[in-house]
Amino acid sequence: MAVHRADGAQQTVVRREPFERSGAGLAIERWTLRAGPYEASVLSLGATLHTLRAPDRSGEDGQLVLGSDELHQLLGPARHYGATIGRYANRIADSRVNLDGVEHPLAPTGDGVTIHGGPDGFMHRMWATEEIPGGVRLSLHSPDGDQGFPGGLNVSVSYTLSGVGELTISYRAVSTKDTVVNLTNHAYFNLGGEGSGDVLGHLLTVDADEYTPADERQIPYGRYEPVAGTPFDFTTARPVGKALREDHPQLAGPGGYDHNWVLRARPADGTPARAALLEDPASGRTLEVLTTEPGIQVYTANKFQGAVTGASGVPYGPYAGIALETQHFPDSPHHPDFPSTELRAGEEFRSTTVLRLGVS
Repeated sequence: MAVHRADGAQQTVVRREPFERSGAGLAIERWTLRAGPYEASVLSLGATLHTLRAPDRSGEDGQLVLGSDELHQLLGPARHYGATIGRYANRIADSRVNLDGVEHPLAPTGDGVTIHGGPDGFMHRMWATEEIPGGVRLSLHSPDGDQGFPGGLNVSVSYTLSGVGELTISYRAVSTKDTVVNLTNHAYFNLGGEGSGDVLGHLLTVDADEYTPADERQIPYGRYEPVAGTPFDFTTARPVGKALREDHPQLAGPGGYDHNWVLRARPADGTPARAALLEDPASGRTLEVLTTEPGIQVYTANKFQGAVTGASGVPYGPYAGIALETQHFPDSPHHPDFPSTELRAGEEFRSTTVLRLGVS
């Protein structure tokens, strides 16, 4: 165990311990970061944000991300609870990329796309770990041709926690060949507390005036559209459930949000700027998401059907949480007008997202 000074005159306590409850024989580590009333834990499996704890307006502690202590739940298909997603978060159409005139077939995941890096993406890998001031750094080598992507990729993700309730997630990557990279974290948030019910009463603000309309595969058409007058207008705070059930009922039922918003311009100096604000009026908890990324994918857990039981013992149904995935846009390799996801050999990919917890 180590203790480091954190922002806000608090100390960050960093603790490492074994984590393995399934009998699968994996030497998984859990790193716990504690600063004041805030706590986060990270697993070496998938570089996963496993827990995130913060007080409500009455000072009562709560677990704010969906997840489980059972490995068979964490490793289930198409769930990705809190995992680091790569090499390419979101979807690539037709499971192929073209770089400098060379076609690279990718491992398909179904429906004519490759999603979240392929069927054996980074969420299934064991990452090496090391302690850093205020947190932990996790590192992974992805070999040339991994899931079809060119270049040997050395990638790291760092989690640091401050005493003012900021969890900073920093990504770095370098490739031996020209490739494409798009990294994100796939946590599902419920500010009322994991297992407390759905997030339909949460208020959402997204700092975006445009979004990328998409087809039935969730592949963008290649243009931006204004959010004004559409189901995607969260320029001011709106309850997620009102947007789904009243304003735009065509999104209700099994539907919901799984779309990319085009964020307003990020600072040129690489400082993270606000992308979204999530508020729970009942508990008073708030979550600001700041990022250097140009987009945010909002997913309201539409397809959850109770197949996963969380740490609270409550099965997760539709809208049990909301994912706020900071990233580049879906299918960017096929859309030259989108911000580029190409990473040239020897150059460094850098991205930072900050999760800022608070109360109202």
